[in-house]
Amino acid sequence: MAKEKIHVGLEIGTTKVCAVVAESRRDGELRLLGVGESPSRGVRKGEIVDFQNASKCVHDALADAEERSDQEINSVWLAISGSHIQSFNNRSSLTMAEETEITEKEIESVEFKAKEISIPKENVILHSIIQRYYVDGQEGVVDPLGMLGSKLEADFHIIHGVMNRIQNTIRCVKEIDIEVEDVVVSSLASAQVVLDEQQKRAGAVVIDIGGGVTDYIVYLEGAVQHSGVIAIGGDHITNDLCIGLRIPITRAEKLKIEEGSALLENIPPGDRITLKNDTGFSGREIERHMLNLIINARLRELFTILRKRIHESVPEHLLGAGIMLTGGCSHIRGIREVAESVFQGIPVYLAHAHAVSGPMSAFENPQLSTCIGVTKYAQAVHSEMPDQSIITRVRDFFGKFNLL
Repeated sequence: MAKEKIHVGLEIGTTKVCAVVAESRRDGELRLLGVGESPSRGVRKGEIVDFQNASKCVHDALADAEERSDQEINSVWLAISGSHIQSFNNRSSLTMAEETEITEKEIESVEFKAKEISIPKENVILHSIIQRYYVDGQEGVVDPLGMLGSKLEADFHIIHGVMNRIQNTIRCVKEIDIEVEDVVVSSLASAQVVLDEQQKRAGAVVIDIGGGVTDYIVYLEGAVQHSGVIAIGGDHITNDLCIGLRIPITRAEKLKIEEGSALLENIPPGDRITLKNDTGFSGREIERHMLNLIINARLRELFTILRKRIHESVPEHLLGAGIMLTGGCSHIRGIREVAESVFQGIPVYLAHAHAVSGPMSAFENPQLSTCIGVTKYAQAVHSEMPDQSIITRVRDFFGKFNLL
């Protein structure tokens, strides 16, 4: 029977650093033990721009998580994002000299060949995710292990990113003497706890809108079909409000959170919001229609870009389970309605983590979907690999990033 295991997920976001401590129990349940948070500094659009400030924020978030979970943290699984993250699908094949039983060796070989592709020299592969196998042309093979065949083919979804940007994020953690067990792309992490297997098979999209970027991932027939990152997030809405309404950035953020909505209907004519005097700000009145119009315009732009990207990879009528919105920006009132108006005919839902237990306030918070998802991903890796294989995986991981 499996041992209980502690996993720590870490997300260094543009607006917040989050650490989640979770326990993988013997019965397979993942239970949240504590969440640590710290306002983020030194991060822009999901990437490190001020190493020392970012490291301090990571330290504060992990210290908070230790106190709340009563667990000492020595290592983490790290979420990775940024507009440098790219993906594509690739098919590889392996021909055997004669018909033979397919073993782990052949399966590993066909995956290795899938990664022997040309990517920018400054990039490194983060994930090679199996989509489907073919044995002697037979389609729909879920697991070829033990089958007889002379040719094994496989489709993989390959995710890669700029090595030095990923290294900077890892080193930001190692700077405070915390080890990084592995990295996982944020969209893949969110999907671990936002979607169930039935939704993945039916066709679904997870859109995680954070402060600096939006991560998205598309599932079709149970496999990852497409993924990516768009450099638009909640901070862009705040900046739009700052410029459009001519108010300080701090007041714009507060206004977005407390009064903001993306809905343009049913606003009483002349409805205004009064901003009180503050240090360096004399106060003023804001038209609610203008506030909502600015928010609506930026979200509509984001969803239009997303729809174009998704449509290029998956026919929209195949997305039977619809679109799941999560992340901190999904709190904005009316965001679901705007998404539905852009993704015409596709149902849109507000989503948060499930398939975990613990404090309801934690897993029902869409801001924590990625961080909780990282721990779910870690649990899956540990459950599928013996201890020695995990040690080898970590060694290979740090060698890949030249961090040994």
